[in-house]
Amino acid sequence: MLDGGPRAPDGTAGDEDVDLTVLREAARLIGRAESPELAISGILRLLSQMLGLNRARVMLPRIHDAGLSIRYAYGLTDEERQRGQYGAGEGVASRVMQTGQLAVVQDIDQEPLFLGRAVRRRTLPDEIVAYIAVPLMDGGVPMGVLAAHRLRQRPRKIDRDLGTLQTIAVFIVQILKFNALLEARTAHLRDENRQLKDALSSARPAHGILGESEPLRAALNNALKVADTEVTVLITGESGTGKERFAELLHDQSGRRDGPFLAINCAAIPEPLLESELFGHERGAFTGANALKKGKIEMADGGTLFLDEIGDMSPDLQTKLLRVLEKRVIQRVGGHRDIPVTVRILAATHKNLQQAVNDGRFRLDLYYRLNVFPLHLPPLRERHGDVRLLTRHFLYRTNREYRRNVVLGDGVLERLQSYAWPGNIRQLENIIRRVVLMARGDQVSAADVEAILAQESSIEQRAPSADPAPAPSLPAAGAPAVRPYRRVRQQDGERLLGALEEAGGNKARAARALGMTPRQYRYHLEQLGLAKTPR
Repeated sequence: MLDGGPRAPDGTAGDEDVDLTVLREAARLIGRAESPELAISGILRLLSQMLGLNRARVMLPRIHDAGLSIRYAYGLTDEERQRGQYGAGEGVASRVMQTGQLAVVQDIDQEPLFLGRAVRRRTLPDEIVAYIAVPLMDGGVPMGVLAAHRLRQRPRKIDRDLGTLQTIAVFIVQILKFNALLEARTAHLRDENRQLKDALSSARPAHGILGESEPLRAALNNALKVADTEVTVLITGESGTGKERFAELLHDQSGRRDGPFLAINCAAIPEPLLESELFGHERGAFTGANALKKGKIEMADGGTLFLDEIGDMSPDLQTKLLRVLEKRVIQRVGGHRDIPVTVRILAATHKNLQQAVNDGRFRLDLYYRLNVFPLHLPPLRERHGDVRLLTRHFLYRTNREYRRNVVLGDGVLERLQSYAWPGNIRQLENIIRRVVLMARGDQVSAADVEAILAQESSIEQRAPSADPAPAPSLPAAGAPAVRPYRRVRQQDGERLLGALEEAGGNKARAARALGMTPRQYRYHLEQLGLAKTPR
C-alpha cells in the first residue's frame, strides 16, 4: 500500500541516541568531504550501517527528459545503479518527485507501483521488505528523491526512520545546492583552461618563448639570424626579460645543439671562486684543491657557455676571458699548460657596458669581442598584449602545479597590463604564483592583486643609469657618458600625472611605477610643462 504524508517521530531513548549520532556524523562528513560524491555516499553508508536503511539511493532528474536516474547510492552494484532509470510518473520515486510528498511502501510485493527495476526481489531477504522515499525539497520545489529499503519486522519504528530520512534529505539538498553554485562559479575557468590548452597545442610558443608583440618578434628574428653561426652574442635587457632562455634558443638552433649547454652567473659567485668555476684548477693549486677540477669553459667544449651578468666580472678575469676568445685556450688555476677549447661564448648583462667601459670598469677590447652581435630583449612594459598571454599561461601552469582552480576576477587582467613590471617576466610569474597560493576561494579580485602590486612597488627598484641597448660604436675616450633618454611625447602627459596621483604626489614612486628613473620622470614633466605639479 502506498502511504503519503508526514508522521510524528516515535521510539525509544536508544533510538534517539542513534539518530543523533547519525545526524552528527552526517554533518561532519559534509564539512570534511572533498566532493559531493564522497559526502553523500558517506551519509548513505551511515543510514545502512547504523539504521538498517539499506540500498539507500539519491535519484535526480535526467538532463535530456523529466525522468529520474540513480546518481548516488550505497549497497548497489554498478549494474543496479545503471538499471535505476525511471520515466516521468513511472514508479514510486517518480510519483514522489511529481507530488513532493513522501511515500511508504509497507510491502514491496503488494505494491503495483513498486517496479523493482534497480534491485531485483530475489536479491533481497526472504522477509517482508518495506520501501521509503522522501522528496529532496528546495524552496517548495522537488529537486530529487532519497529512498531506501528496510525490513518491516524490526523493533525500531518506521516513523523514526521517516523523521531521520527527512532531516538527511535537507542535508543532501544543501550539498547539491552548494555543488551547483561551485560548478557555476568555476565553469568559466574550465572553459579558459580548455581554450588555453587548445591554443597551446595548435599554436605552440615560438621556440619555447611565449609572446606575440612586435618587439619580442623582432628580438626572436634577430636571434634566429645568428643562431646557427659561431658568432659571439651579447644579450642585453633588464633583469627578468629572459636572457638565459634566449641563450638556450641560440644553442638549440645551432650546430652545437648536441653538445653541452652550461650557464654561470658571474654576479652570484664570489670573485675568488669564480676563476676556479670558469677555468678549473689543478690538484694542489690552493688549500682544499685535493683533486683536479675542470672548469665550466672546459666542460662546455664542443657546446655553448652562457656567461650571465658579465658586467660584474673582475678586470683580472676579463683579461683571462679575452684570451679564451682570442686564442681558444685556457689554463687551469695552478697550471701552466694551454688546453685548447672549442666553445661558443654567449654573454648577457642588464648593465650598460658602454658606461662601464667609459668608467674604466670593463675592458674595451673585451667589449668588442663580446659585442660582435648585440641582441637586446625588450622589457615587459614594452611588449604590448603579452602580459595577458603570459598571465593566462602562468595561471594555467600554477593551477596544475598546486592542484588549484583559481580564476581571475573582473579587472585583474587590466590592472596587470597597466603595471610597469620593473622585474619583467620573472616578477609576473612570481606574482601569479602568489595570487594562486593566497587565494581565499576560487577567485582573485582586482583588490587582491592591487594589494600585492602595492607591496611590490614599495621595493626600491634601481634602474640602470642608461638604457642597456648597445650602440654600434663607443664614444671616444674622455667623451661624456651617454645620458638616459626616452622620447618625450605629448600624449604621455596624462599617464605621467595619473601615476603621480596614484603615488600620492611622490614623484620617485610615480617614476618607479612607470619604469623610469626619477631623473627621467622630472625631465619629462619639465618638457611637457607639468613640472609645477605639487609633489
